Amino acid sequence: MTTAALPTPLVSPETLIAALAAGATPLAIDCSFDLADVAAGERAYAQGHLPGAIYAHLDRDLSTAKTGRNGRHPLPSRADWAATLARLGVTPARAVVVYDAQGGMYAARAWWMLLWAGHRDVRVLDGGLQAWKAAGGAIEAGVVAPVAARTPYPLGDSLVASVDADTLHKSLGRVTLLDARAGERYRGEVEPLDARAGHIPGARNRFFKDNLDASGRFRPAAELRAAFESFGAAPAAVVHQCGSGVTACHNLLAMEAAGLPGSVLYPGSWSEWSSDPSRPVAVG
Repeated sequence: MTTAALPTPLVSPETLIAALAAGATPLAIDCSFDLADVAAGERAYAQGHLPGAIYAHLDRDLSTAKTGRNGRHPLPSRADWAATLARLGVTPARAVVVYDAQGGMYAARAWWMLLWAGHRDVRVLDGGLQAWKAAGGAIEAGVVAPVAARTPYPLGDSLVASVDADTLHKSLGRVTLLDARAGERYRGEVEPLDARAGHIPGARNRFFKDNLDASGRFRPAAELRAAFESFGAAPAAVVHQCGSGVTACHNLLAMEAAGLPGSVLYPGSWSEWSSDPSRPVAVG
């Protein structure tokens, strides 16, 4: 399965099933997770996953240690991420398919991080585990141990852009900031997870679940394109954030799928921003 054969960041279950039948050997990574029960995704993976799929844990594999000021799911250093990729068996020559059972919210984070390492051949399974089952894809139980690479992943130039909190603070009013959280959290009506309620001043709300249709697959590219173009900014001027830098990747993925590449991630997101009382907060 090559980049040329799969020109978008998404791969349908039907296409993947056909590719596997034709002899493709992508590395499948299950990223299923539950913020309220951090072991739930791993348990569900052991009960049933794509054949040969390994598991990546949001806290252990896709994040680094929290300090109280760097958000709930801070990015590791690129060097630490290279070591994790090697432990998972990711090499530059191997295609990767990431998926979850939560509408792609965690798979999108892994997709972005692989691009951040310079890994080009990565796709998100459209519709995730549910769509795979509905398409007749095989399921196996148990835990697959990764076959580690011999050396750390050879990092290339990042294929995605990000911004830190200080730079974003200075850029407020000059970028289009999209908040991927549910509307009630964006407006500051509730805040179950972070230090303060509200949103970054000037941010506009684009709930990540609005990227999906009733079946849990991404909406057609033209529909996504119209939705994101309605914010009136070129992709390079769009910065994505959410609660902790996870579902923001879903909006970034949707823009890529819509043919709007080049938008920017604020990885620390609201959990980092709100931890510093000197940073401004808006509500409503």
